Amino acid sequence: MRIQLLSSLFLFSFSSFIYRVSTQPEHASFPPRGWNSYDSFDWILSEVDFLQSAEKISQRLQPYGYEYAVVDYLWYRKNVPGAHPDSLGFDVIDEWGRLIPDPDRWPSSEDGKGFTEVAQKVQSVGLKFGIHVMRGLSRQAYDANTPILDTTTGRAYEESGRLWRAKDIGITERACGWMPHGFMSVNTKLGAGRAFLRSLYEQYAEWGVDFVKHDCVFGNDLDVDEITFVSEVLQKLNRPILYSVSPGVIPTPVMAKDISGLVNMYRVTGDDWDKWGDVAAHFDVSRWNKVFMDFAAANKIGAKGLLGKSWPDLDMLPVGWLTDPGSGRGPYRMSNLNLDEQKTQMTLWAMARSPIMYGGDVRRLDETTSSLITNPFILEINSFSTNNMEFPFVTGTKVSAHKTTNHSRRSRRSLKEVGTSHTQFLGFTSCSHPKVNGWSIKALDQDLDQICWKESMRSHEPLCLYKRKPLLTSDGRLINNQGGFYLLASDEMEFCLDASPRKKRTSKEFNSGSFSPCGSDAKQMWELSNNGSLISSYSGLCVSVKSIDANVGNSGGVRSWIATGRKGEIYVALFNLNSEKTVTSATISDLTKALPGRNLKATSCHGREVWSGKDFGEIKDSISMELEMHGCALFALNCP
Repeated sequence: MRIQLLSSLFLFSFSSFIYRVSTQPEHASFPPRGWNSYDSFDWILSEVDFLQSAEKISQRLQPYGYEYAVVDYLWYRKNVPGAHPDSLGFDVIDEWGRLIPDPDRWPSSEDGKGFTEVAQKVQSVGLKFGIHVMRGLSRQAYDANTPILDTTTGRAYEESGRLWRAKDIGITERACGWMPHGFMSVNTKLGAGRAFLRSLYEQYAEWGVDFVKHDCVFGNDLDVDEITFVSEVLQKLNRPILYSVSPGVIPTPVMAKDISGLVNMYRVTGDDWDKWGDVAAHFDVSRWNKVFMDFAAANKIGAKGLLGKSWPDLDMLPVGWLTDPGSGRGPYRMSNLNLDEQKTQMTLWAMARSPIMYGGDVRRLDETTSSLITNPFILEINSFSTNNMEFPFVTGTKVSAHKTTNHSRRSRRSLKEVGTSHTQFLGFTSCSHPKVNGWSIKALDQDLDQICWKESMRSHEPLCLYKRKPLLTSDGRLINNQGGFYLLASDEMEFCLDASPRKKRTSKEFNSGSFSPCGSDAKQMWELSNNGSLISSYSGLCVSVKSIDANVGNSGGVRSWIATGRKGEIYVALFNLNSEKTVTSATISDLTKALPGRNLKATSCHGREVWSGKDFGEIKDSISMELEMHGCALFALNCP
């Protein structure tokens, strides 16, 4: 009864909060919350599927603050044979080179209406409508050399006595890293380049767009000029549009600080899916955590942004009913994360005050997933908590069936001391890199070989992939005529290594490889050179191998985050990244070190654990809980 009453009170409070946001001019006063189509539909989303999803969001999630319904990438691409995320010549563009919805998938867009009717239907059920857009100019518009619309005159852009076209403004050498055949930067120093970008965002406003996710302009594809100009355009529009930017790979702290004041959301991670390694990577102190902790220390979480505030974004939540990245198919499977891992992810998103964008098929939202993403404590922390930071004073004791051994020291130490095991990851890099030449063939039978990396991982077996010939059609023809072979994760022949269409492929940085169902995509074809390098027939990049400490992979000790609530309560999240049960603990007195304004050394607290609902009563010295593998605990403490 207590829990039910608390939920009701919270919903009343939260509904008032939503109303205030919608009536005040400030953008993103709190971390945005909504649904994005990518994790469940890849790029093949249709108008019917989207509007059905919007209806369900309105009914089941909008009361909990989920207010955005976002169409992710390639809504302008024809879903026909030969079309894929980096294909060329399948996009629908208008006479000015601007992308418009594919009318076969979005029939209400015909006759130049664009997304107008879709936006109106989404807004009629109390939601806000969002779209994903790419950097600059499409390659298709560049090749067609379309004229540029001058929205101030309604005619083709004219300057210095001549008309300007797409080839005058496109910068071919600055193509999008993970979609090089799709998009390129435009020269914003030219009046024609600025006119083109202005015509895009004014069109989005005319359609009734409330949210724009701007991709391939951040991380190693950073385009500060385009972000800056788009931000200026959005400030001048009569319609408020929330502005989010995304990278191909994890950005550096300097990059994020350069643009955080120009936007409302900025991704600080790569492309996340439902793999424990993706969740655990958020605890990596050398990459993402360095970015985030810089922002926490500088009060950048919820700092000044475009016409309001800006928030570091940890990507969509891949829970519920999903598809696979680059699969070109709709939702067909449940998330690979178990419930403990999902709670860990949801707790971190809340404690880090990340925007929460649900990625599963909302039409098949089950009760377990629904209770996870609508937990009132989680949403309260995400919306209203302060002083959010990682808390280093945490210890862990691993639990085995036969004995208990303390594997940690009192944590008055650097976090990078946690964890000693190692994991190897595949990635893509330039074939000129000295550490790509080390692959060799190990024959198994006439149809299947292994290709193994030269360096073993200490006492473990070498990292090996399975080589298979291209697939054949029923009449004996090659399904993929690009040449080369497939690389499989196992001999079960289900998933093939690809240069993922959602990953940047030209970066000098290490980019993690991904496996997707074997098919006809050229991005899954590989060749083995004489010098022992595996070369992508599609991107020209080579497969690299990187050994990373367990704190980035499937193990790595324990972690903790803390925050304070708006009524003075203290939230403490304990995370077990180990692959076995671990008793995880923190002392009450150590909380003072992170919260210098609170003297907790001579006091006791009353606490409860959020996910289990267990009331711990009076807590004098420490909080401690046995956590499942990859699990977490979230304590709400009231300390006088």
